[in-house]
Amino acid sequence: MIHSMTAFARVEVKGDWGNAVWEIRSVNQRFLETYFRLPEQFRGIEPLLRERFRKQLNRGKVECNLRFNANAGAKNDLALNESLALKLIQHANWINDQTLNCKINPLDVMRWPGVMEAAETDVSVIQAELLVGFEQALTDFIAARTSEGENLKAMIEQRLTAITVEAEKVQTHMPAVIDWQRKRIIDKFTDVNIDLDSTRVEQELVLLAQKMDVAEELDRLTSHVSETLKILKKGGAQGRRLDFMMQEFNREANTLGSKSINTDVTASAVELKVLIEQMREQIANIE
Repeated sequence: MIHSMTAFARVEVKGDWGNAVWEIRSVNQRFLETYFRLPEQFRGIEPLLRERFRKQLNRGKVECNLRFNANAGAKNDLALNESLALKLIQHANWINDQTLNCKINPLDVMRWPGVMEAAETDVSVIQAELLVGFEQALTDFIAARTSEGENLKAMIEQRLTAITVEAEKVQTHMPAVIDWQRKRIIDKFTDVNIDLDSTRVEQELVLLAQKMDVAEELDRLTSHVSETLKILKKGGAQGRRLDFMMQEFNREANTLGSKSINTDVTASAVELKVLIEQMREQIANIE
């Protein structure tokens, strides 16, 4: 399938620890570039996330954001380090005996580093749940790129059909254009009363017809349409190949326009340029 480089996905994860929101968005870019905004306590999973993007994507500027909100009611109770507190009291009592026998303030004991501790939340459990949420966000993100890619493919196929129609128009007009040019040349010679050598006239008309001949350009346009349809059908990361095909389309359309001596052919050449530019704009968003 053809994938767009423009997409967005959002997934919320909830647990006893609180809630978190993953957001992934991307725009077109020549290469793959990934940017992360993660809370400091989850910075360790960034390499893993980057690798997941690298395996799934080929091109695009991707931004991945994680908003984390801890549940205040889920915080663990404080724990007293009784052995440390007892030692502190014993030492404080000894100091009291050696000095003025001041009373020990229990709060001072509790403020001593390590006496009162809050059990650390098991970050690994939260990370595991967050990674499940990330995988869901990544799945939704790729699905969005695929859906948008199918829309782009349909629009490009419409333009390719229109290009085929314009090429057929030019092919249909060419015999009449050549006859019109032949009659125009003969009429000019007749107007100035010049005797015509039929052989010479035919030779000049043959040379003119060769200069006006666009059969090769039309054949190549048809070939380019066929090749572009094959690329679209093949799918995958085809953005660069499609961009190259647009250059080839432009080359033939320019040549066709330069050879035109008829308003209908000129109009078709202009329409071809418009269709090619429309495709090129869409292809800029294809992976």
